[in-house]
Amino acid sequence: MRVPPFLPNEDARLAALGEYGVDSHNMEVELETIVELTSNLFDAPIVLVSLLEREKQFFTAKVGTDICETDRNISFCAHAIAQKDVFVVLDATLDSRFFDNPVVTGGPKIRFYAGAPLITPSGYGLGTLCIIDTKPRNSFSDSDRRNLKDIASLVLDKMELHRLDKARRTSQVRFEQIAATSPDGIICANQQGMISFWNQAAVSLFGYTEEQILGQSIDLVLPDQMRHRRADDLGVRTDNSTSQWIGKTVELEARRKDGSEFLVELSLSMWRDGDIVSFGSIVRDITERRANEDRLFRLAHLDSLTELPNRMVLRNRIVQGAISSTPMSVIVLDLDGFKDVNDSLGHSAGDMLLKQVAARLLNCVRPIDTVARMGGDEFALLLPEVEDTVFASAIADTAIKVISEPFILDGQFVNVGASAGVAAWPLNSANAHELLSNADLALYQAKAEGKHCRRIFAQPLRQAALHRRAYGGELRQAYELNEFELFYQPQVRLSDEVLVGAEALLRWRHPTQGLLLPADFMPALEMGLLAAQVGDWVLQQACAQTALWRTSVAPDFRIGVNLFGAQFRAGDLAEKVRAILVKENLAPSALELEITENIILRHDEAMLGPLRELRADGVGITFDDYGTGYASLSLLKRYPLTRLKIDRSFIQGICTSPEDAAIVRAILHLGRSFGLAVIAEGVETEEQRDRLRKKGCEEAQGFLFGKPMPVLEFEERFWIKEATLDPDTKDMGTQKSV
Repeated sequence: MRVPPFLPNEDARLAALGEYGVDSHNMEVELETIVELTSNLFDAPIVLVSLLEREKQFFTAKVGTDICETDRNISFCAHAIAQKDVFVVLDATLDSRFFDNPVVTGGPKIRFYAGAPLITPSGYGLGTLCIIDTKPRNSFSDSDRRNLKDIASLVLDKMELHRLDKARRTSQVRFEQIAATSPDGIICANQQGMISFWNQAAVSLFGYTEEQILGQSIDLVLPDQMRHRRADDLGVRTDNSTSQWIGKTVELEARRKDGSEFLVELSLSMWRDGDIVSFGSIVRDITERRANEDRLFRLAHLDSLTELPNRMVLRNRIVQGAISSTPMSVIVLDLDGFKDVNDSLGHSAGDMLLKQVAARLLNCVRPIDTVARMGGDEFALLLPEVEDTVFASAIADTAIKVISEPFILDGQFVNVGASAGVAAWPLNSANAHELLSNADLALYQAKAEGKHCRRIFAQPLRQAALHRRAYGGELRQAYELNEFELFYQPQVRLSDEVLVGAEALLRWRHPTQGLLLPADFMPALEMGLLAAQVGDWVLQQACAQTALWRTSVAPDFRIGVNLFGAQFRAGDLAEKVRAILVKENLAPSALELEITENIILRHDEAMLGPLRELRADGVGITFDDYGTGYASLSLLKRYPLTRLKIDRSFIQGICTSPEDAAIVRAILHLGRSFGLAVIAEGVETEEQRDRLRKKGCEEAQGFLFGKPMPVLEFEERFWIKEATLDPDTKDMGTQKSV
């Protein structure tokens, strides 16, 4: 750890610090708003106003820590005050000055630091306004530096008022000595309102020289419309009573010598020398500061494009509502098709669209509701005093409807949609902090189930998220250590129950939890970065095993492989499948790719091309779980399908539910009408098998014919193991009937 050096002018710097009379408590309230603004603006968990004494640093205002002081030798701020610009450490563990610092290796475990030095008008560094994070950051932009310095200037403003107030309490002589070098205008007047002191900063501020102003009425610097209020409004009274403004800071309009008016901040005081009463005002032009405050406030609280409240404001209002025990609902919306607008019309058109969406959403809610932009094309609506999801769902439906109406961008009609997730507190959220994430989970479900709809949060969504989080970090290791396995479930011809193929199904041989089924880890896998790689591995392994079986025991054996949506994103699925078929010397007709309705609805346009190419090559395309979702019949016409798979939910009720039996009958009729083969999954009883056979179903799979099983068990079950193996042909015997 490199100990920060003392500055060459350390004694003079400490003397300057002493003039401010600031300790770890006496300015905390005055600076509270500033440090909270800084925390919001930079999304920083810790913000400090740190002042450095000879041996220690102390915090006169803070957010995110209970520590009041530390040793100076371990202080980042001791390095920062030696700088003229903002001092930035992006990752303290990678910086030779700080990697072994106790506040890096131990609490609060600083990784990122940015400190703007607090430099007095005479050039002394007193301390810093600093932001700290326990996570490293990739950058701290020029704009970030400028914003932090602007906020630091607000801190210095407050400190300067404190310094002058301290001097004022000491004596008039001391006050005037300090006032002579103050960057603020200092005006003193007697009890008749006649100016008795006018420093050089006041000359610059108002345009009157000391000779021109001394002995004149304080009215001279007031605008015409305020002159009737006279000296009383500046804290000057003709009697010996004290104005209500004494000791306070106020804002009002002032007038320069040339007649121009400007906004000033006044800090007022009164003192006595015997029977003589005097009044003092610290005057500061806050025109530029007010502009900076407004700009920084907007950056911290408002989305710069739409002028809506941002994510931070939304979270704060949710927390405030919970503190006051106000029931509330949240709707999170995401645009469907926004990327296409950006890609086809450009980002300026996308920005224009977001502004129009914001305006439409504001028209959907009550005055007490909050519409916020969360980032990108995601918005959120906070509905206080809404206890259940019925009203919130109606608002969500309205929002989806108004967003689906055409937009006009640069004279062109543009159509987008929206998906929404709804959650309520305390109805279906354990606490206010979960409310927003629960609405997000419901939104993900809406996106997964076809978009342009809304879904209401339910606890199974939370459980699925916990599963994803639990296994997300282990999946990479599972892939690299070959912990994934393929099981095979037999598919049979119903007319004679002869094996015709199998479906390849993924399993995870977890090192501590044993064999895991897809329901345990598939959501995490599909949402993560490994989906495409694992999908390609499944395809490769299944084709290799099928080629072996076709060569040795079952020349017409067919394998079904489920595809991940991620395998379509790269755009090279057709090429990968062809390469695998060539490598394994496997006929295209031996492979069936299974796609689900959810994958189609998410990746519709990306899927058609490669599937048509593969179908032309002879690869089969199966529509899995058919009948369970919202797919239109037009998909049967658009997609190059070869087979429909009847979902197990309909097979389970085929013997007891007339409705399920009718659906099965309808799917079989559709298959015949479109020239598609049909296979039923989930067949568990002989009665179900017989019903399917009578209805004309050609093939089936399910526990009646065999559960999913590993390679060796599959071979033992379906091919006669007792046959003598020919080492040259690897002939495993003749095929069994189930």
